[in-house]
Amino acid sequence: MIRSQIELLLSYQINGPAHLCFNIQAMRLGRQFVREESLLVTQGDGLVPPLLREFPGTHGSRFLRFDAQPGPLSLTYRATVEQLPLLPLPDLAETTIGWLPDEMLRYLLPSRYVESDRLAASAQQLFGHLPPGLARVQQITAWIHDNISYLPGASSSETAASQVFEQRSGVCRDFAHLGIAFCRALNIPARLVVGYVWFDEPPQDFHAIFEAWLGGQWVMFDPTGMAPTERLVRVGTGVDAKDVAFATFFGPVGFVNKQVSVVEQVDDAPPTGAQPDQGTLVQDAG
Repeated sequence: MIRSQIELLLSYQINGPAHLCFNIQAMRLGRQFVREESLLVTQGDGLVPPLLREFPGTHGSRFLRFDAQPGPLSLTYRATVEQLPLLPLPDLAETTIGWLPDEMLRYLLPSRYVESDRLAASAQQLFGHLPPGLARVQQITAWIHDNISYLPGASSSETAASQVFEQRSGVCRDFAHLGIAFCRALNIPARLVVGYVWFDEPPQDFHAIFEAWLGGQWVMFDPTGMAPTERLVRVGTGVDAKDVAFATFFGPVGFVNKQVSVVEQVDDAPPTGAQPDQGTLVQDAG
């Protein structure tokens, strides 16, 4: 059993009438249980914004939206989340396109941050000769870990997978986008997963990984090697980062501060280290 205590503090300066949308709450999944949680949004006068409401996103994401008036605004989210252990990873095969479920086709196409068409030739050159299946995605994960430098500030919110491949640097979401792009270029459905996870080294922050459709299941991979994937508290799942941004603003909003704390208790935890995660089977991600 993995138990994570999560605390998030976000601060903003609202410079005019605005509408805010957040994706920060832990998802409720078959193996992920939200035992306790609290959410507090306050404006400069100490009042909770009116019309604060939650609405469902894809795959169980829980979005929060509200109007905000000019002035300082803060948001505090706390949660206690428990996760059951995952099954050992078996040998898994790729699924031919003709046998893919209809809903998988969207995870084969190029998208805003995952231009798999631009990386098709490189994907074939690097990985096309490998036998299809789990081992090929593991090789993709290992290649990204070994050839892309984790470098905060090397990318921006506009950086896409082809740029990461060219510049050979980025942060966790860039690693994940590149893994997704290589998989899609090889006709393996793949998508982005974001959430909270405890890191061996601070600072704590949101984390992004990817998952590929293998053997009729979604399997998680983390090319950064920063934390075991099964310990990620899932917040969002989508085609790419545009689907799972933790904050989206409509209006003049200035960012002030972000603090993330994850305290973890693990029974029989696997050893951690700076190695890519070679895959964790997920049976309840949708």
